[in-house]
Amino acid sequence: MKAGNITPGNTVFIVISFEGRDPYSLAGGLGVRVTNLSETLADMGFPVHVFFIGDPKLPGEEVCQGDRLVLHRWCQWISQYHPNGVYDGEEGKLNDFNRSLPAYIVEHVAAPAISQGKLVAIVGEEWQTTEAMCRISDLLHQRGLRDKAILFWNANNTMSFNRIDWGRLNYAATITTVSRYMKHIMWGMGLNPLVIPNGIPKRLLQPVEEDKVQQLRQCLSIEDGTVLAKVARWDPDKRWHMAVESVARLKQRGMRAVLLARGGLEPHGMEVLGRAKSLGLSVSEARTTDNNNESYFHTLHDNCQADVIDIKFHLPQDFLRIIYRASDAVLANSGHEPFGIVGLETMAAGGIAFTGSTGEDYAIPYHNAFVLETSDPGEIEGYLAHLQEYPEEGIRIRNEARRTAAYFTWEAAAENLISKLESQARIQRVLVGHRPPPRPESKEPIEQRPLEIEAGKIGTIECLSHTSPSWERGWRCRPPALYSRLLRITER
Repeated sequence: MKAGNITPGNTVFIVISFEGRDPYSLAGGLGVRVTNLSETLADMGFPVHVFFIGDPKLPGEEVCQGDRLVLHRWCQWISQYHPNGVYDGEEGKLNDFNRSLPAYIVEHVAAPAISQGKLVAIVGEEWQTTEAMCRISDLLHQRGLRDKAILFWNANNTMSFNRIDWGRLNYAATITTVSRYMKHIMWGMGLNPLVIPNGIPKRLLQPVEEDKVQQLRQCLSIEDGTVLAKVARWDPDKRWHMAVESVARLKQRGMRAVLLARGGLEPHGMEVLGRAKSLGLSVSEARTTDNNNESYFHTLHDNCQADVIDIKFHLPQDFLRIIYRASDAVLANSGHEPFGIVGLETMAAGGIAFTGSTGEDYAIPYHNAFVLETSDPGEIEGYLAHLQEYPEEGIRIRNEARRTAAYFTWEAAAENLISKLESQARIQRVLVGHRPPPRPESKEPIEQRPLEIEAGKIGTIECLSHTSPSWERGWRCRPPALYSRLLRITER
């Protein structure tokens, strides 16, 4: 291959995951990641094959997006006996996955593409795919094709790390992960993964309708009070106790506050709500069977006198964005978060995210979010009191949050992935030449405004092209995203 960069004309993508786009296959963020990444690559013109544990009632193979995206639903003969989703009967599916998938991929997708002079990029997701990735590598070696394929394996979290043969996997594939936090965890294991962040769909950057935002606050009868929201599994790592205790502290201050809580089915939820009641907070359940905004508003209004509203109905993305924008704080305050999609979605909606201090690389303290350093609910209380006293700070943070989120789309994530695949391809000498330079960007500041840097010092924040030759002294902030733009602080 003589091309100097990866293009739709010279590369075929293969994505391997247990989760996928079918409702049967969606159990969490992994299915969303695989769906968005594969669809984005197909939108960019790449041929993409996705192998996942699919709905047994749907076709085993389905072609989408102008023949560029091919869905391969695997283990359907097992899934028909396990109707409760992708992880029902997981071990049996895993055995069949490892036994049958590698040979099929090599024989029917990888080898034909390589014979046409194309590069094959294979991306495996999560621990369930590690054995399959190793076997694919072995089969390619046996056929003398391994150097024509780039194998990346991605860790979205630390789940079942104890089941992975890291030495074998590290030999067979390039290991990647989703944040610097995860990279540092894996450094401690003797690994050195590449970081390829997650993203959000571009549509989430659209402004939220302000009339819906005001309608939600009116339904909660809290126009001048404080609305908190938290959307997460009922899991101790999500720091739910910190969330309800912060509501109690605000109430003790004499502030009217309500927490919109959307958890899952985990038993920890009973413990959290019991803790809320022991703190003197009133708790109610909001239920509705009608799937439309008006019914959601109506049921929230019916429960508006409670301090904690336990939302028991499904929240579609559009209504979640209204909640994120209407809230004074969205508590994405996990103690262990590999990446933190909720925080990023909040920022895209123009909300104020209170993140933890783990995998949320996009969060810059006091600039586009509040980054919680402890598990002390007093920290949430203090920031909310500050925002109430200085409402202009909230407006500024909301604006910066939306600007930052624009750097973390799936298109940006796909470009990041492609760049790192190209680097690996050159190491393997599959690609020859250099990647064309990026289009020149204007070096004029996008916007300038005063920014308090530290006590007694005022500076100006400028968003500059990454091509700027100036690496000035006086850095005070991290780059907002993907290192495509820099924040340069210059003192007056």
